[in-house]
Amino acid sequence: MNKNDIAKALSNILSSKKEADNAVNAVFEEIKSALNNGEKVVITGFGSFNMIVTKTKKGRNPKTGETLLISPMKKTRFKQSKDFFDK
Repeated sequence: MNKNDIAKALSNILSSKKEADNAVNAVFEEIKSALNNGEKVVITGFGSFNMIVTKTKKGRNPKTGETLLISPMKKTRFKQSKDFFDK
């Protein structure tokens, strides 16, 4: 399932496909904005999204064997709720 499939399913409830597309885009933009601001996004009954920053770590170039440092980066973590599969 992708974003278009979600909008298509939502268009059955809303009046038009364009309105459903706008609603889906608005929800995802709000989630992205909250995560970029360091906030945790919790969707009850589904799960939570959290932005983490990885530490600098040592890596190795498999071709040359050279050791190098991998810089920190932002990653999104998802943790499903306890009743995610029960419902």
